[in-house]
Amino acid sequence: MFTRKPFETAAPEAVGIRSLDILDYIAALEASDAEMHGLMIMRRGKLCAQGWWAPFAPGLRHGLQSHTKTYAATAVGIAYTEGVLRLDERIIDIFPDESPAEPGENLQLLTVRDVLCMGCGMDTMPGPGRDWIRDFLHTPVNHRPGTTYMYNSTGSTLLGAIVRKKTGLGLHDYLTPRLFNKIGIDPSNLRWAYMPDGMEVGGGGLWATTEDNLRLLKLYADGGVWEGERILAEDYVRLATTNQNDSASEAAVNPPATDNFLGYGFQIWMCKPEGAYRADGAMGQFTIVLPKQDMIIAITETAPGAHWAQNTLDLTWDFAAKVTADGPLPEDPVGEKLLADVLSSLSIGNPPYGPDSPTAERISGRTFRMTSGVFGPFGGNFMSGEGPDPIKEFSFTFDAYGCIWRMAAASGRQETVRVGTRGVRMTNVLGKPEDCTQLYLAHGAWTAEDTFELRCRWLETCLEDVYTMKFEGKGVSITAANNSPFQFGGQPPAITAEMA
Repeated sequence: MFTRKPFETAAPEAVGIRSLDILDYIAALEASDAEMHGLMIMRRGKLCAQGWWAPFAPGLRHGLQSHTKTYAATAVGIAYTEGVLRLDERIIDIFPDESPAEPGENLQLLTVRDVLCMGCGMDTMPGPGRDWIRDFLHTPVNHRPGTTYMYNSTGSTLLGAIVRKKTGLGLHDYLTPRLFNKIGIDPSNLRWAYMPDGMEVGGGGLWATTEDNLRLLKLYADGGVWEGERILAEDYVRLATTNQNDSASEAAVNPPATDNFLGYGFQIWMCKPEGAYRADGAMGQFTIVLPKQDMIIAITETAPGAHWAQNTLDLTWDFAAKVTADGPLPEDPVGEKLLADVLSSLSIGNPPYGPDSPTAERISGRTFRMTSGVFGPFGGNFMSGEGPDPIKEFSFTFDAYGCIWRMAAASGRQETVRVGTRGVRMTNVLGKPEDCTQLYLAHGAWTAEDTFELRCRWLETCLEDVYTMKFEGKGVSITAANNSPFQFGGQPPAITAEMA
């Protein structure tokens, strides 16, 4: 049965942190190129600061990307603690039916532990096909497992498949009674992306809250014990949170991300401060444990690339270096109030204002049919192999609040989206309750008489789509862009539509 016991709270000074230092930290984060979404700071087991940048909010799920990997590794850790599996078990023994008839020497050596620490010995990883486990086990293992490092998200998803093979339960069903219900993570509020065979994408397919992430890493910070109950074996936690595989080779792959070169535990990264470690998802989903300060920091944000995500870590290390007090600091009611005022009024900022154009009346209510390119918000999920579902026709009907955007996708899906043009974002609930994302925010502005800029975001993700639509006669040309680092290939094909 799920219950959540709230964390005890305290003023920053009561746990040895200056309120003004937190204010400086927030200001530095906001001044960086990252768009902040959520921040929680805990020291000595007490929350001393927490805030969310509107329209983001504490109870909203947030795409975790590779932060999901730490959840998958925790499932393996619980199975290890329960005696369900061993870390030295060979992968070919767990999946004999998917393994080659004559496995190579290195594949024969591959163990659960090797997969946990990104030591699979492969130089490539397979994509998310229906037979993805077989594909993984038929990928050449060119190096002796455990002797090289390669970031392998398919291997991370294999961790969940190992638990499923051993227990008959997927990640969600296995973790609900053993982890989520025990440490205060609401399982009904979580969402997962799935592989084609129904396995949760343990390599990057979970949506959870900032607090969920903090609770998970608090379990590690407390040695695997939650309110007196051991959930993870002590030796598993020690291995998971210390260097098990040198990751210096990441410097060649991602040079700006200097905190990625310092070693890797069990789906957990080592960090620059002494003894520090973190769960880490693309675009800056960080939960950081700083044992020296007895502090945990959870962050959700949109950092547009590894360089800017590294900036967030560097700013965090600057802040952590100021936390040196062993005991409480003198009270600072002025600083505490300033911090409380800032935390209660955080926002990503207002959208642009441009409500009017004579073009609006000309195109209002008219249907446009796509003539080239791929356009629309239903982009799929490359981690699970789900492809896009592009719009085939759409219309805008303008009124005093903005417009109503009606669209029909290639699959037959139809959606109606309210778009604000008066300097506000309109919130829409699309799709089905079980979908990973449902909240869709949309606003538009006329940037020229013939140009309508449409900015939309699935609120439970890091991503914002920007569609610049230039209307000429009966046609419209569309330039599509978003802030995702996961974009491949060169110049996208032209996107055009014609008035029916």
